[in-house]
Amino acid sequence: MKEFGRYMLFLESLVVRRETFITYYRLVVDECMQIGVKSISLFVLVSTFIGAVTTVQTAYNLVTPLVPRYIISQVVREMTVLELAPTIMAIIFAGKIGSSMAGGLGTMRITEQIDALEVMGINSSSYLVLPKIIACILMYPGLVIFSGICSIVGGFIVGTLTDIITPTDYVLGLRSNFNDYSITFAMIKSFVFAFLIASISCFKGYYTKGGALEVGIASTEAVTSSVIAVLLADYFLANLLL
Repeated sequence: MKEFGRYMLFLESLVVRRETFITYYRLVVDECMQIGVKSISLFVLVSTFIGAVTTVQTAYNLVTPLVPRYIISQVVREMTVLELAPTIMAIIFAGKIGSSMAGGLGTMRITEQIDALEVMGINSSSYLVLPKIIACILMYPGLVIFSGICSIVGGFIVGTLTDIITPTDYVLGLRSNFNDYSITFAMIKSFVFAFLIASISCFKGYYTKGGALEVGIASTEAVTSSVIAVLLADYFLANLLL
């Protein structure tokens, strides 16, 4: 509970003694480049293979001729939209971006760069952390949409090239019994996950104490705590919204 209280005070410190709008604008744009644009290639690779594997495994388990083949792409669609794109990619996002945030802030802490900002009268937590959180909230939902598209396309390519399913049946399954609320639910989860990953990772890095070894420990704790928070949030959001 002490750590949670410290985390809440940390979040409160982000919105006091703020800098000018143009300062945050420039910082957010820089963070969007680091967080979003440089993560696209990883998301494309992982999500495409996830869609391909999901298609193959679904076809493997549908051994009865009584089940129409278009059910394969329907299963891929639901798994991609509800879990694979927002949740699985959030774990990868925490490993890549969360550890980077914690390591960067931890290094600034042990080299006294954060202390120097405080001496200059700048709210270091707001100046360093708030742009990262805003950039994550802005970029991660877009990455989720992009990974969902890549996953479905990956399933289509593998399914049609290996004769698991015809292109017509795959498209039919994607369009069959589609519920628009699934997209809304995925977007809500992506916003929540982005905030949790960014804020927890920055919190762990910001309060790093010691030397280089502690920076590595903080990065590990950031990823572990972020993944746990994402999984817990996924469970509670599913119970609350579905």
